[in-house]
Amino acid sequence: MPSIMRGLRPSKGEVAVVVGAGKSGLAAVQLLLRSGCQVRLLESNPLVLSGAEQENLRSQGVDLRFKDFAASDFTGARFVIPSPGIAKAKLEPCLDPEALRKGQTELIAEMELAYRYVEQEPILAVTGTSGKTTTVSVAAAMLQQQGYSVFLGGNIGTPLSTYILDERKVDVLVLEISSFQLQTCTTFAPRVAVLLNIEPNHLDYHRDMQEYTQAKMRLFRWQEANDLAVLGADLEPVVKEYGIQAQKVWVRASDRFKEMQLLGDHNRFNCEAAWAACRFFGVSLANATLAVQRFHPLPHRLERVREHKSVLYVNDSKCTTVAALAVALKAFERPIRLLCGGKFKGGDLRSLIPLVQAHVREIALFGAARAEFEAAFKDVVPMEWYPTLAPAVEYLSEKAEPGDVVLLAPATASFDLYRNYVERGSDFRKIVENLK
Repeated sequence: MPSIMRGLRPSKGEVAVVVGAGKSGLAAVQLLLRSGCQVRLLESNPLVLSGAEQENLRSQGVDLRFKDFAASDFTGARFVIPSPGIAKAKLEPCLDPEALRKGQTELIAEMELAYRYVEQEPILAVTGTSGKTTTVSVAAAMLQQQGYSVFLGGNIGTPLSTYILDERKVDVLVLEISSFQLQTCTTFAPRVAVLLNIEPNHLDYHRDMQEYTQAKMRLFRWQEANDLAVLGADLEPVVKEYGIQAQKVWVRASDRFKEMQLLGDHNRFNCEAAWAACRFFGVSLANATLAVQRFHPLPHRLERVREHKSVLYVNDSKCTTVAALAVALKAFERPIRLLCGGKFKGGDLRSLIPLVQAHVREIALFGAARAEFEAAFKDVVPMEWYPTLAPAVEYLSEKAEPGDVVLLAPATASFDLYRNYVERGSDFRKIVENLK
């Protein structure tokens, strides 16, 4: 995109407020410091940073405040950069509406901030309710197989600001981007934008499905006619309302990539989306096919953990929504013993009754959301509840028969028992590996 479309970079002496001391927040702090800004960092949990980290930040001139944010924390702010987990609606009441309207204060994502420093490197960006991480990872593998150098980051783990700070150059930036980030991206414009799907999700963060959908569609807002939009074919009724200017390619699952280690039709779809995106950069089908053949499933995403006594144990801890559970259930022809539970984020569990009847022999619940799952499935399949994951796994391991799958696909966030889905999946892996 022409640089004129990008917002202004922060300037020396301007006040910038970063909310949240996570990975993206800390990367934004360093980029703002390098730009000469006066930086305030707000963090509600003082345990997030070690004493040494706090001392280092203060030695660099950062005004570090451990508190819940209030309007006074944003006095004089030219830029406000929120953590992806902090809703725009929660921040805006603390900001001067007139300053926001006039552009005297900009509320922007870390991704948007870093984008303003990108020079000529084209961006391939992927969003969607599910499949983002697998799709960007496969796309990066395809590009690398073709011989391109790639930065893979964004919501997948390494902030774009880190790439800018490293002062290295690659051929293509491959970025995973969430609705949280997109909601405060104001000029972000990828050459290739991929929207995989939109299902009910994060309705504890977004006001409603309309706001969630609008956030996703911001990915295409500044694309031009010579850019590419790769879209799940099921999205056509939704997308037509938004007037995308880029060339459009609609994708469905296919058998194009016959040899793959990934499980399920949804991953065939993800590979198709990656291929459609990478063709824009001249990746050959032969190299794309090699990349898919060599690609290993990512941890906590329909990950094979162990085959024990002819029972397959699969870790899909990244399954945090009702839609993701539907995908997981369709991935197996073998009978499923299902593990669900956690902090329920919303969605219609009863819509899964036909899938549960067709694929699931039994459900073991653990942790929170017991009431939601029992209300949906108690009359459909046998069900037991346990306060934690370990006894639920042990129960199903005793009940499972040869040929079954014991599947961790919680359909929830992990925050009732774990810090994140990675910790939940790692605990499942450890429990399974210790089964006798």
